[in-house]
Amino acid sequence: MTVSPKSSACWVLLISLLCAGLNAQATSIYRTTDAQGNVVFTDNPERGGEQVELNPLTVVPSGQRAPAPQSAPEATAPSSSPSESLSSPFMPYSTFRIASPRNEETLQTGEAGNLQVELGIEPALREDHRVRLLVDGAVSQSAMHSDVFMIGNLERGERVLQAELLDASGEVRHRSAPVTLYVQRASVNLPQNPNNPN
Repeated sequence: MTVSPKSSACWVLLISLLCAGLNAQATSIYRTTDAQGNVVFTDNPERGGEQVELNPLTVVPSGQRAPAPQSAPEATAPSSSPSESLSSPFMPYSTFRIASPRNEETLQTGEAGNLQVELGIEPALREDHRVRLLVDGAVSQSAMHSDVFMIGNLERGERVLQAELLDASGEVRHRSAPVTLYVQRASVNLPQNPNNPN
């Protein structure tokens, strides 16, 4: 067996293979230089050269990991808002969002500020998890194991909806992206309902 390496990567590969062969067959490896000045490794002692002492390979069985070196814990600055620390979905959910109403949708006057909110949660909500809704940053009702909610009597104007995911211990683990909603309500200042002129 004669190998003439042309790069450092070949050297590493060659020595690794030779080490494996040495450990498996207890073969001696010899190093010599050919007429062009290339270093040649061989297991044939008749070609001459000096014997190479190779260190045994360290083999780590698959499925086992060497323990990671311990380092001093790093101080982290607190996030400026809860939504920043909850920006990525809490596994095992790939999706956690408000599916309906859509962002910047208008809730008409005739609906009296009553709204059905539907969540998009994939995969389905786990039995030990709960969801609650926020309206303008305030909790609108107790957490429930549901992906459909009813909010009643929303005040007129711009409202921001968000959903929070709570784990089995009641800790908030994720918050959906905010959805802005425009609520139209009848007002004593208006001479008539613009959505019902009769």
